[in-house]
Amino acid sequence: MTRVIVIAAAASGSGKTTVATGLMAALRRRGTTVAPFKVGPDYIDPGYHALATGRPGRNLDPVLVGEHRIGPLFRHGAAGAEVAVVEGVMGLFDGRLDADPLADGSTAHVAGLLGAPVLLVVDARGQSRSLAALLHGFASYRPGTRLAGVVLNQVGSSRHEAVLREACAEVGLAVLGALPRRDALAVPSRHLGLVTAAESGPAATEAVAAMAELVAGHVDLDAVLAAAVTGPVAPAWDPAAEVGETAAGRPVVAVAGGTAFSFGYAEHPELLAAAGAEVAVFDPLRDESPPPGTAGLVLPGGFPEEHGAGLAANAALRASVAAAARAGAPVHAECGGLLYLASELDGHPMCGVLPAVGRMTPRLRLGYRDAVALTDSAPFRAGQRVTGHEFHRTTLEPASDDSGPAWRWTQRGAPAEPEGYVRGRLHASYLHTHPAGQPETVARFVAECARFAASR
Repeated sequence: MTRVIVIAAAASGSGKTTVATGLMAALRRRGTTVAPFKVGPDYIDPGYHALATGRPGRNLDPVLVGEHRIGPLFRHGAAGAEVAVVEGVMGLFDGRLDADPLADGSTAHVAGLLGAPVLLVVDARGQSRSLAALLHGFASYRPGTRLAGVVLNQVGSSRHEAVLREACAEVGLAVLGALPRRDALAVPSRHLGLVTAAESGPAATEAVAAMAELVAGHVDLDAVLAAAVTGPVAPAWDPAAEVGETAAGRPVVAVAGGTAFSFGYAEHPELLAAAGAEVAVFDPLRDESPPPGTAGLVLPGGFPEEHGAGLAANAALRASVAAAARAGAPVHAECGGLLYLASELDGHPMCGVLPAVGRMTPRLRLGYRDAVALTDSAPFRAGQRVTGHEFHRTTLEPASDDSGPAWRWTQRGAPAEPEGYVRGRLHASYLHTHPAGQPETVARFVAECARFAASR
């Protein structure tokens, strides 16, 4: 059985990603097989986790997939690993604001579902003995959340470290590591957080290596492993059981990837394959045509706004995507994929499938969204209710049209304007969904791809 430990923080920006990613990589260097996980709807950190461990980075998000799937998804992703390291999201108790605090998708919520102890990362700058009060609050705030110890980050001196350790001892928490102040670990960031590992290339590899060196030199790895406990004993998630009957004919489903479209969940291609698809990844920045025999397109999120000129320059692929959509091929596009289907993005021509213009804005749109499908499409049936996630600084004008909007969202209890596009077998919107939370939509999509392939 795989052991598990959760890496959390008192607040965002405390060094949680550095500690979690560095711990994964440092343990791997010692010969330990590590399964990486991230709490919440994050697409960027899992890319660095994959570099650190050599395994797919996976997410654990009870808001998007349901509490009942967290244990099975953990068992699936941790198969064959000796230890699982789960990086939290924001502060330990920060989750969906309009949800029950005990079931809000926070790191504490997920740690409870896993029965896992929490290693708390604290940014120690600007405090000394006050740390005892902060830790006392975190340790006692929610019964059932067990702190296994503390990693002190940004420690200024040996004297500073000694005082901080005394503060931790006052509240009975062990210090499992103390990281000195260091600026050399900065990973490039931009409007939606860190630059993705796929885009950073060698810089990402170097950053992970530096994190591993830092953690190996200043964290007691043996103590961390000793604090980990056996994970949940639920049966492992099985994509074949989730989708049920498979489609005939092994239709080719082309999934956009590369540096411009890197926002996806590891379970998505697993579900597509289980539903009967032959999954083929293509890069819209490099490939001049979809994979041979393509019967359906998945265009995930990412950063097309950072690659507008390169996407525009690949006119052959843009024309092929537009032709496939016009021919009735099933298309499922989310956020960045939605922008790629527009007529233009920040002045760069895109595929022209949708009569809309995308552009960057200074406003960040971020958060969970409850949605109901307004129109039948390849993946979703009209009336279907899902919980998804919005994460972008772009806008699309118009946001939908009369041919068939995709969703109506509920925000803060009030219905928002219709959003997204449905045209025949095409579904495109800003809403990110987790396919493991709605496996029937994947089966429905692949079945539509099989029907389209058979009709040609």
